[in-house]
Amino acid sequence: MEQKKEDNGEAIAKSMFEMAKLKVPIITIVIGEGSSGGALALGVANKVLMLENAIYSILSPEGYSSILWKDSSRYKEAAEKMKLTAKDLYNLKVIDKIIKEPEGEEKEVFGRIVTSLKNQINKTVKEMETLAKEEIVQERYNKFRNMGEFINI
Repeated sequence: MEQKKEDNGEAIAKSMFEMAKLKVPIITIVIGEGSSGGALALGVANKVLMLENAIYSILSPEGYSSILWKDSSRYKEAAEKMKLTAKDLYNLKVIDKIIKEPEGEEKEVFGRIVTSLKNQINKTVKEMETLAKEEIVQERYNKFRNMGEFINI
C-alpha cells in the first residue's frame, strides 16, 4: 500500500515535535541539497551548520516556480526569491554557521571539507556540553522562534 502525502506531512510534523523535546543537543549539517518537506525537520536543531555552496529549502526552485507561476523554466527567479543559499539563510537566522568550501582538486577539497566539518562539530559539541537539559531545549525553542524575517506590508 502506497503512503499518502498527508501521512508524510504528519510524520514530518510528529518528528519535529518529538525532536523539539529532546534533552540532548541536536546539530544539523547541510552538505548538499535539502529541498523537501523533510528538510523542515533539519531546522529543529540547536545549531545548523551549512557548507557555503549547499542549498536548503523545503521545495526545489523548479517546484516553486511551477506552483507560483505555472512555469518551471523560471527556476532562477524562484531561487532568488526563495533565499536558499547559505548566506541568505545565515542572514535570516535559519543557520548558525557557514562552512567555507576551498577550491582545488576534488579529492583534496573533500579531505579539507571533512576536516573543517570535524573541527566545527567538535567545537559546537564542546560549547554545548556545559548546558543543562532544560537549557538545551530552551535554546532550541528560542532559535526556532527567532528564525526568519517579518515584513509588515
